[in-house]
Amino acid sequence: MSDVLISTENVKKLYKLIGEEVWALKGVTLDIYKGEFLSIMGPSGSGKSTYFNQIGALDRPTEGKVIFDGQSVFDLTEPEQAWFRCNKIGYIFQTFNLIGVMSALQNVTLPMVFQGEDKKSAARRGTEILERVGLGHRIHHKPFELSGGQQQRVAIARALANKPAVILADEPTGNLDTRTGEEIIEILKDLNRTQGVTVICSTHDPKMLAASARVCWIEDGRIKKVTSPDEVDLHE
Repeated sequence: MSDVLISTENVKKLYKLIGEEVWALKGVTLDIYKGEFLSIMGPSGSGKSTYFNQIGALDRPTEGKVIFDGQSVFDLTEPEQAWFRCNKIGYIFQTFNLIGVMSALQNVTLPMVFQGEDKKSAARRGTEILERVGLGHRIHHKPFELSGGQQQRVAIARALANKPAVILADEPTGNLDTRTGEEIIEILKDLNRTQGVTVICSTHDPKMLAASARVCWIEDGRIKKVTSPDEVDLHE
């Protein structure tokens, strides 16, 4: 693992609130490698979610650059950025963000249809992906008919729909019980190991450490340290 996939260069983010300005990020520089499993950790309000959003091109930095595979993401046009988000990044959100009136299969195939894949091919591949995450028997169920863990599996399957280079998972175990959270971590580990997908997780969950190659600890808008998992002291 030596190739840099994502570089953030002195990324800063300013939020202007009523009567004050808040620098959520104060100059974050980091290289993320192809095929890496990286956890971004830090206390609430540390800036980790803001940094996560910069990496995924969900929010534009006030200063600095986000470079993906040699291309400065925010130098792209809006249509190019939309293509980048659709084709290069798979997003997994803590709140799942599934469409309630659609079945699991329809939720998974929607990104494929937007990409131009025909419905039969999308349905076939969507079924295969749902089977891979252990939901082959629930493909026609809607979100309200699924448990939290099952909804998160659908969200993972949807993130895989367009064969992304990177999966960005925002607190993927945050709303789950311990056992289900461990199952979700195992799915992400397997995708990283068997398919070479780069996985970046924003997390509070210490169990995520065992899956990670590196842990980036953010505090007060800056990187405090980047370490191997066994060097992390959760009691600091």
